[in-house]
Amino acid sequence: MDEKMNEDFLRSVADVLKRARKNVKAAIDMSMVYAYFETGRLIVEEEQNGLQRAVYGKYLIPELSKYLTKHMGRGYSITNLKQMRKFYKVYAEDQIGQTLSDQLRDLPAVSTGRKFPLSWSHYLVLMRIGNVDERHFYEIEASQNHWGVGELKRQFNSALYERLALSRNKDKVMELSEKGQIIENPKDMIKDPYILEFIGLQEQPEYSETELESRLLDHLQEFLLELGKGFAFIGRQVRFTFEERHFRVDLVFYNRLLQCFVLFDLKLGDLTHQDLGQMQMYVNYYDRYEKTAEENPTVGILLCQEKSDALVELTLPKDSNIYASKYELYLPDKKLLQEKLKEWAQEENGSE
Repeated sequence: MDEKMNEDFLRSVADVLKRARKNVKAAIDMSMVYAYFETGRLIVEEEQNGLQRAVYGKYLIPELSKYLTKHMGRGYSITNLKQMRKFYKVYAEDQIGQTLSDQLRDLPAVSTGRKFPLSWSHYLVLMRIGNVDERHFYEIEASQNHWGVGELKRQFNSALYERLALSRNKDKVMELSEKGQIIENPKDMIKDPYILEFIGLQEQPEYSETELESRLLDHLQEFLLELGKGFAFIGRQVRFTFEERHFRVDLVFYNRLLQCFVLFDLKLGDLTHQDLGQMQMYVNYYDRYEKTAEENPTVGILLCQEKSDALVELTLPKDSNIYASKYELYLPDKKLLQEKLKEWAQEENGSE
């Protein structure tokens, strides 16, 4: 037998079994989420029905923990059982947006009709989010984008919900909690600021644009996740020639949802009108010589340390497909952004 063929055969069988093992683990994890919800329900109902409720409730979970540990082994500590009770209390009357419910039609539902697409570890993170709209947003995004627990924590800590909400009108903010982030036009994918703490430059007092670019590519997977849905990397320092002059675009991406090129230019210090003009030229070139007739207009994004919104508005035409966003090399003050969002909501409600 051919040695190469035999090796391919062995690898193919192993791959099938690995996938099956992974699917079994995912099914078990999901089953446990539903079981924990029902366990929480039983605990809450027993507490509510117990005689001499205050005293009874004090001993209920410790006694249940002893019983389950004796008969079923580890995993049923007092802390874990309290988390199951909290899980039920948080989600007993909670209904996710219809969009996600439709996508999860093949999943089972608990007695309230609620469905749970994520692992128990995900819900331990989500339960700590007090704002129900924000909690729904992260649940939808984690499910649709297959975020691991680490990525869910990172997106929450980077205040993704607040950053997106602050750039939207009231109706679009409501849409975040019902459908997640919907990409229908270039503005939907823009963040301000972009959070780049993962590249590890915040400890360096000085760095160059070249070093910033290199660090982003060293952490390309994290950068793609920060950019959001639909991005594919094309190249760095992509050269084009026009009238015997050579130009280079720092980073070129393609967004498959919008079906367009997305050009990034990295800038240290204050953004200038010359920077905006240069990006306008890059975008014009790609629109005229690179994109096909079926593709949508090119988008240009300038990532800068500082910018003047008034300068950007004055320099660019109203229908421009160019955006300027700040980047930050550290996780934002989430409470500060929450306060800004609260003030914004009050202004929106007052203007109605």
